[in-house]
Amino acid sequence: MNTTVTTPLATSQDPGAAAHQTVGQPPPVNIGGETPEQALARAQAAAQAKRLNEAAGICNDVLNASPDHPAGLALLGIIRAMAGNPEEGVTLLQRAVQLRPGNASWYAHLSSLCRATYRMEEALATGQESIRLEPNNADHLVNLSLVFVDLDDRERATACLLRALGLKHDHADGHLAMAQNLLAAGDFRPGWMEYEWRNLTEAGKATLPAMTSAHWNGMTIPTGRLLLVGDQGYGDTIQFARYIPMAAERCQEIVVGCSAEMGPLLRNIPGVTQFCFRWNDVPGHAVHCRMSSLPYLFNTMPDTIPASVPYLKADPDRIAYWRERLAAQIPSSFKRIGLAWTGRPTHPNDRRRSLPLARLAALAGAGAAAFVSLQKPMPAGDREALQLFPGMIDLADELTDFGETAALMESLDLVITVDTSMGHLAGALGRPVWIMIPKAADWRWMLDRTDSPWYPSARLFRQKAPGAWDDVIAEVRGALADYLKQPASPRMIRG
Repeated sequence: MNTTVTTPLATSQDPGAAAHQTVGQPPPVNIGGETPEQALARAQAAAQAKRLNEAAGICNDVLNASPDHPAGLALLGIIRAMAGNPEEGVTLLQRAVQLRPGNASWYAHLSSLCRATYRMEEALATGQESIRLEPNNADHLVNLSLVFVDLDDRERATACLLRALGLKHDHADGHLAMAQNLLAAGDFRPGWMEYEWRNLTEAGKATLPAMTSAHWNGMTIPTGRLLLVGDQGYGDTIQFARYIPMAAERCQEIVVGCSAEMGPLLRNIPGVTQFCFRWNDVPGHAVHCRMSSLPYLFNTMPDTIPASVPYLKADPDRIAYWRERLAAQIPSSFKRIGLAWTGRPTHPNDRRRSLPLARLAALAGAGAAAFVSLQKPMPAGDREALQLFPGMIDLADELTDFGETAALMESLDLVITVDTSMGHLAGALGRPVWIMIPKAADWRWMLDRTDSPWYPSARLFRQKAPGAWDDVIAEVRGALADYLKQPASPRMIRG
């Protein structure tokens, strides 16, 4: 789970707007009987309600009547970024601050968008300007801390966060950003404490419905039932599933609640008595707990991470099926390389972690390898690039759940992936996996390491600068070329 903090939408009715009107300017225009400020207020409300097309249309109406309206440009820039076009957002916000300097919120938004598009010098300059204009704005301080993290200046990032939390003690995003810095640095004790604040962020509040059972504090309940909820993404659920047997030692029954795709893996973990993927099917229970809180409850330190693998197992019959299936399609002299290059588009860090398949074309020339796509679904924009990997096997229609993908992985020699659930799954199965890590890395990959205490079979390939994939891809290609020269080892079915 990565922090992406954005300041509130800049109001179109910013104080002092009238003060910027000078002699010789044309009189205010009307937009369908409204002033531009009234129209932009409607646009802002629509944007906050995620009606982005409506919001953009209103802004365009304002800008058609008054092309240099600063607040219209700024708001449209924010909306364009929300719709997935941060580059256009940067251009529009740059124009807005040129026309009307002095709006701290606009500078903060511009800083966030420059960071998202790897304009790190401008991200720093505009972030600092937002603080100069509003030194006591906790949101802006948290945003600036993320820029400092990207620039490897974690001391100044921490200073920003401490100042933000001093100004606003209950700033959940600030606490979460602090948690991620502490955990990345291996300072787990305060890191897990701060990590609990994720549940009070806007995203975290939506992970659970109103619960009528007590929150589990780790106590022993010899005759009680514990509901463990997979409250975050697929990768997080896989990472924290290792704690389920430990929780089972303290409660009579464990019920796991998670998405249906995870069922074939999680329902077979020792201690699980029932798996549910619909809230209406959850039985009565004495206590509940988010799975992502288990490291905190078990007082996990870097040297006590439960890393005995595999802690997830695939169905032996399905492993045998995939072994026979691949043997019929792939020459025995070729090593089988699973490849995953993009994650869920809705993930807050997806722009940084995912790649188009064409960017990985160099891997196809590393040696005698048969590539197997682990993408589900296959991104439509990557279908044409499949030709760059002659013979790549696309099994998207058959990977019905994580249990099926796990069985396929057991029949592969190596998995190469960006930072998605595929890396976690391969690691939890104890399969060799190479993970390409963006900068700044998610906290779980810690700092500067090429290995992971969470997944002993993983090897990490890290960006040296935000957005700099070329060196990572070259390093992976070189390592793959060396790997493909090694003799193949027998493939065994593990039960």
